[in-house]
Amino acid sequence: MYLHGTSRINEQGNLEIGGCDTTELAATYGTPLYVYDEALIRSKCRAYVEAFRDTGFAFQVAYASKAFCTMAMCKLVEEEGLSLDVVSGGELLTALQAGFPTERIHFHGNNKSREEIVMALDAKIGCFVVDNFIELFELDEIARERGEQVSVLLRVTPGVEAHTHEYISTGQVDSKFGFDVQTGQALEAIRYAHESQNLHLLGVHSHIGSQIFEVEGFVIAAKRLIDLLDEAKHAFGFVSTVLNVGGGFGIRYTDSDTPLEAAEYIKAITTAVREEMSKRNIPLPELWIEPGRSIVGDAGTTLYRIGSQKNIPGVRKYVAVDGGMTDNLRPALYQAVYEAAIANKMNETENEVVSIAGKCCESGDMLIWDVKLPQASAGDILAVPSTGAYGYAMSNNYNRIPRPAVVFVKDGEAELVVKRETYADVVSHDLLPKRAQLQR
Repeated sequence: MYLHGTSRINEQGNLEIGGCDTTELAATYGTPLYVYDEALIRSKCRAYVEAFRDTGFAFQVAYASKAFCTMAMCKLVEEEGLSLDVVSGGELLTALQAGFPTERIHFHGNNKSREEIVMALDAKIGCFVVDNFIELFELDEIARERGEQVSVLLRVTPGVEAHTHEYISTGQVDSKFGFDVQTGQALEAIRYAHESQNLHLLGVHSHIGSQIFEVEGFVIAAKRLIDLLDEAKHAFGFVSTVLNVGGGFGIRYTDSDTPLEAAEYIKAITTAVREEMSKRNIPLPELWIEPGRSIVGDAGTTLYRIGSQKNIPGVRKYVAVDGGMTDNLRPALYQAVYEAAIANKMNETENEVVSIAGKCCESGDMLIWDVKLPQASAGDILAVPSTGAYGYAMSNNYNRIPRPAVVFVKDGEAELVVKRETYADVVSHDLLPKRAQLQR
């Protein structure tokens, strides 16, 4: 197993993260358990900021909170000076409860409700990333009713298909997100927002996909966005002050993944934007990006306790753990691939190939197929790295399984930042119908 950040094998032969022995974390906080390497998260935040320092661009690095959104994470992002993307009223409330500066909040989403829009306006967030004409017209109307001018970016689909899983490709023409460039929707949306008295159009935004390992897609998308802005400038005099090229920067899950450093992505993007803007004699805009997975992904490790096993001679050996698709939906949803190690046997020989099964009542609840591990026994602690993005965020109560706890670890100290759900929590919103109560 690749050791990220502060992870190491300690003198006891156990996996240690942030100076904390993972077997002790499992004993103290229970399993499954999400463990986050706080120092690694902070170093990832700083890498993006540092990458912009000498580019000559004004910039914002906005953490895409959909990857992992808790009050503790919002507070960490604030401390590192980043902005914050939210995509729902729940994520917005989390940020507000954490005391995040509202002027640095950007509200995304392809189907914002009126209640969410009003909630965000009441909070005086920094801007809305408008996704479609229905939202554009409604936001214009609500702003007029309130006597306010609202800052907006327009999300556009530039027709770039990133090399990633089809479910997480978002920049192509056939996408549920954004105003399409090729059909003229994007230009019409710019015209409407630019002419509105109630909307302050900052510029345009695109997001071409996730888990991207090359810069070409971002460069092509930037060029197409600038072509659009050039057309808007000549058609009705709009000059963008913000260009947001989104996120989607990849991380390492297995040896087959080859992510770039933050500086490599930023250098390619800023070089392309500067060249294209210069060709068209357009002033350089403030440049925004939205890393999420690449900030928290490989900083997270999920710990499980191994339970039952099933050996089918000549076919496969299954090793079951006390979690599964309830705490990591990505293998079932995206066929995502992970590595693993037995945290209390890090120095032992990996002498058998097994498949890690979850405990949910689904044949598809498989966390990892065919991973090489030491001989596993009931009670061992299985560690699965690179689960910091979309593990907790997608966790669920299928089979009425409570969601895990979350701890941050740093310098030998562990801090609980999300309490483990209990069975009582899971049933706490259930109500018996009145007729059933009368029959009791």
